[in-house]
Amino acid sequence: MSYEYAVIGGGIVGSCIAYGLTKYSRQVAVLDEGDIAFRASRGNFGLVWVQGKGWDYPAYADWTWQAAAAWPDLAAELLETSGIDVGLSQPGGIEMCLEDEELSSLEDKMRRISEHTDGGFHYEMLDHSSVLQRVPEISKEVAGACFCPHDGHVNPLLLFRALHQGMKQSGAEYLPNRKIEKIEFSGEEFRISGDFKDIHAARIILCAGLQNQVLGEMVGIRIPVIANRGQLLITEKVRPFLKYPTLHVRQTSEGGLQIGDSSEEVGLNDSTSNSVLSMLASRATRIFPMLENVQVVRAWAALRIMTPDGKPVYQESESCPGAFAIACHSGITLAAAHVGPVCQWIAKSKLNPLISQFSSDRFHV
Repeated sequence: MSYEYAVIGGGIVGSCIAYGLTKYSRQVAVLDEGDIAFRASRGNFGLVWVQGKGWDYPAYADWTWQAAAAWPDLAAELLETSGIDVGLSQPGGIEMCLEDEELSSLEDKMRRISEHTDGGFHYEMLDHSSVLQRVPEISKEVAGACFCPHDGHVNPLLLFRALHQGMKQSGAEYLPNRKIEKIEFSGEEFRISGDFKDIHAARIILCAGLQNQVLGEMVGIRIPVIANRGQLLITEKVRPFLKYPTLHVRQTSEGGLQIGDSSEEVGLNDSTSNSVLSMLASRATRIFPMLENVQVVRAWAALRIMTPDGKPVYQESESCPGAFAIACHSGITLAAAHVGPVCQWIAKSKLNPLISQFSSDRFHV
């Protein structure tokens, strides 16, 4: 089987790339390892989140801000092509702080992001009484918060479904249960081998998360990535009270609460731990005392894909032209950027100036 583009990895990032590439070709294949893979897509928080990102890296601040601004167009496009409403809501987001020192540090980061985007990024620092006016259910422990009008959230499962539906309706072929063992480059095309019939492609795009490090070596791209475990709690449905998504708690459209924001480097271990889940529940109830008697119905963990500096990697191979690699942990927030500018770069060699700031070369100087 031969294709113009072979996207390796069928998670959120790979699905965005495959969907975006169908605008340039109907010869797109998605090779997906299947549910045995360590999928970050199955455990993400669903946030479209700008605040806090890129305070120490101007290009990332600008890239994230632009991606969030493009999200409404992507949601409308997916509704038209797939018939699925991904549940995008961008009322702004709030990051709650329980300590004055935490609030002061956050304000400094927000100021830097605004400077990096020439004032395009907007935020508002709130004291306790101002937060209380927006979210009356907070406790007296909340010292203050940052409100960012660019932030929001989506239903990640519906987004995943819409991307797959949209890319297949646009002609892409989804090939599950393809565990890749070898990639070879002849100078004109790539041959992808495994426990399946060989697949040939003019260009390949590695979107395989933690497997990118191994696959990248086959095409001359060094992609340093590590696993970072995040754990989540899901509660029973409660009355609507949280209009704004927060970094630690968000209320879904169905009424349940998602509680998270843990970070652990534990290798390829995607099991839950009582100590971390207890920490998440404790912080949530310190912010919202009303949650103390709310029942938890599910808990799980998933592995994020993290680069050494936490920023994305977008890289084309020098030794195997036509091989691209993408690695990031913000697949939801950056979805519109991946469907748009990143696919333009892959298909048309139209390199957005910001993309060039995320080469993996920065780790090898």
